[in-house]
Amino acid sequence: MTPTDFIDLLQQAVWMSLMLASPLLVVALLVGVLISILQTITQVQEATLTFVPKILVTLGVLVFLSPWLVAQTVDYTQKTFEQLVWMAQNK
Repeated sequence: MTPTDFIDLLQQAVWMSLMLASPLLVVALLVGVLISILQTITQVQEATLTFVPKILVTLGVLVFLSPWLVAQTVDYTQKTFEQLVWMAQNK
């Protein structure tokens, strides 16, 4: 395995982790902003008011997107193993 191959595999891993995490992070960010706006309008400053809805919505999105997340992970793993076998054979 050359350094270029290693960097390519590492780049693919980082890209995959960003792609899998970004929907959950974006949803949590949007819910946090909406709750913050609601708190500002109503002047209710309760810490759990931001925490609980973010967790519930994020879990809902995780359940909703889990088939896609699993499919992407399986596809990435298969491609990575195929690349590793190819690299080992062409050593």
